Amino acid sequence: QGKYTFADGLEYKDKKWHYCDGYDRRFYTEICSGLKPAGISQLTNLDPPRKIPEGCYDCGDGFYNPETRVIVDYELRFLRNADDDEHEWIVRACRKAWDEAIEQKPKP
Repeated sequence: QGKYTFADGLEYKDKKWHYCDGYDRRFYTEICSGLKPAGISQLTNLDPPRKIPEGCYDCGDGFYNPETRVIVDYELRFLRNADDDEHEWIVRACRKAWDEAIEQKPKP
């Protein structure tokens, strides 16, 4: 019984849950306020997104430094040390402080 509401106001539903279902990739703030014009799309649900410290990743509950393998919260207070599995997931999947050019290879 009861309900769960996320910090941004999104209410969880255990049936007919359409948020982040693979078909609609909008952030909750985009659902509520609409999409931005092409070229200035949101990178995170928070707009503007947090500035990530140099050399770090935004891992959802804080920033991750792959050199020290330490995760700190958004106030830069220690949260935890990342094990090998978490390290691999963060560097593969999370937003980083720097831009990288990705080479596009033509299909054969």
